[in-house]
Amino acid sequence: MKKILIINGHPNKDSFNFGIAKAYQDGALQSGAEVKEIVIADLNFNPNLQFGYQKRMELEPDLVKAWEKIQWADHLVWIHPVWWAGLPAITKGFIDRLFLPGFAFKYRENSVWWDKLLKGKTAHIITTLDQPGLYYRFFFGRPSVNQLRKSVLEFCGVKPVKVTYIGIIKTSDIKQRKIWLEQIRLLAKKQK
Repeated sequence: MKKILIINGHPNKDSFNFGIAKAYQDGALQSGAEVKEIVIADLNFNPNLQFGYQKRMELEPDLVKAWEKIQWADHLVWIHPVWWAGLPAITKGFIDRLFLPGFAFKYRENSVWWDKLLKGKTAHIITTLDQPGLYYRFFFGRPSVNQLRKSVLEFCGVKPVKVTYIGIIKTSDIKQRKIWLEQIRLLAKKQK
């Protein structure tokens, strides 16, 4: 049975991202997967990595529980909007505080290389946009995807990392949103 963790990075519970998370969860459960969820907005933690890597901050209980879920999962599903071509601040703070040396990766002594401590996991990024996905990819160079996919997940050993763009959100109607939700449900159902 596949163990799927949905990580919702939108700070607003009334957002379409929460509908996407629910559709993905429904499809994954229909496929027989075991599903857990992290709603970053519900976590009680300081998103500011105050001391960088010079001094370790103690993880709040919610971050400890979140890390346990990440370790448990085979497949990580990241759902977030693109704001100013990047991740919401709370999502970036979650990554800064949790994807730490010794947790997600480990630098080798006297080397430029590192050990990838999340090997064996896969991921899917589902991101909402107020522009066409192809425009975001080719005109802007998809910075949020590069950051999360290459600089976080693949850096820590998570591979492969697939990406699904949903948009244009701001001009979409209910009919279009229902189509997207069904596409997400079917996508999740195919996870094996």
